[in-house]
Amino acid sequence: MRIVVESAGPEDVPAMASILSDWIDATPWMPRLHSRTEDRGFVAGLLASHEVLVARANGVVGFLARQGVEIDALYVAGAARGRGVGSALLAAAGAAEPDLSLWTFQANAGALRFYAARGFVESERTDGSGNAERLPDVRLVRKAGGAA
Repeated sequence: MRIVVESAGPEDVPAMASILSDWIDATPWMPRLHSRTEDRGFVAGLLASHEVLVARANGVVGFLARQGVEIDALYVAGAARGRGVGSALLAAAGAAEPDLSLWTFQANAGALRFYAARGFVESERTDGSGNAERLPDVRLVRKAGGAA
């Protein structure tokens, strides 16, 4: 699969929202708090407040949104997982900002493995009382020099 990573535009919002919504629907432990229409509005809002990158391979197959060092979203279409899309998005974000951090849910074992393999280390855990989903989460950080 040939992956091209570039800045997202308004025309990418429907595909990005579909990737997000499909992930929520396919993840048994993830509560659905918003409709698919609201997911689309959320993704559109990311374009206004974040640097948003899309990965393309015959269409949008993933996206990443960040503000400075903080990654607030990284989602890959189900059919494209395990094919380098997430790595390509993370590499592009890391080229612009080598020190990166993010939150993910403790239940998201796949994401925890993915980030650990790319140099992220755990810096904090919570019981989930501070997030909308009320799910325990974990903060991961990656420093350019390798130390957290």
